[in-house]
Amino acid sequence: MKSVLITGCTPGGIGYALAKEYQAKGLRVFATARQQRVLTELTALCPGVETLATRSARDAVASITGGTLDILVNNAGQGHYGVPCTDLDMEEVKRVYEVNVFGVMRVVQEFAPLLIASGNGKIVNIGSVVGMIPLPFNSSAYNSSKAALHAYGNTLRLELAPFNVQVTTVITGGVHTNMIISAATSPTPLKPSSIYTPIKHLITNQLSPEAAAKTMMSPEVYATYVVRQTLKRTVRAWLWYGTYSWFVWLVDTFFIGRTGFDRLCRSQSGLSELEARLGHGKGKQL
Repeated sequence: MKSVLITGCTPGGIGYALAKEYQAKGLRVFATARQQRVLTELTALCPGVETLATRSARDAVASITGGTLDILVNNAGQGHYGVPCTDLDMEEVKRVYEVNVFGVMRVVQEFAPLLIASGNGKIVNIGSVVGMIPLPFNSSAYNSSKAALHAYGNTLRLELAPFNVQVTTVITGGVHTNMIISAATSPTPLKPSSIYTPIKHLITNQLSPEAAAKTMMSPEVYATYVVRQTLKRTVRAWLWYGTYSWFVWLVDTFFIGRTGFDRLCRSQSGLSELEARLGHGKGKQL
């Protein structure tokens, strides 16, 4: 029986949906989470999935599979939304990078020997469109952590190819997960001293729970596609899926490019309005 380990399997998220879909396809599924509460809930909701504490996962998997692992899915992520670059709390930034970048690197180091031993291992990194385009106030910390993950995956893909381990990055668009719901219902308040106070109403209204529910793809639909693609014998280096991911790829690759995307993002985020209030960006005081 082929095996897959998925990090970050909180119910209501992408990892949980992936765990259920891989299990439905007949794989032995190992699911990790940082909190025991989440593991207990996952065990109740998804019988048959083997839940593991992140710290002890490698030894547990090796003892069960005989020292191999077929697929590693790096899904665990730390969200951080609604904070302008100039307002970032550096301790929060460190927490984001600890999970989204350094955590992935550690997991890969731990499981690389098991993936190599399988003879045809695969690593699936769950990236994001926000690592490809500028989204003002979405949080440069989160966005840049995903860009770092993409770059890491590109190098990892080349380095592990001689060992017959494939690496793919999923450039994920909008998926209606608990993380998105939390960001929409409990937005990070803008600092009173922020230079973006004049457009505070535009920043806080960028994402509503209603809009997210109507426009974003369900985790189950997303998981069906990702599992189908990653079970193929040969996996593409990058997969694009999720609401608007095709638009990001199409526009950025063939049409308006970076400059045009900058213009679009300034308009949608309220930065164009702020520039107008400042006298077209000439540095006037608010």
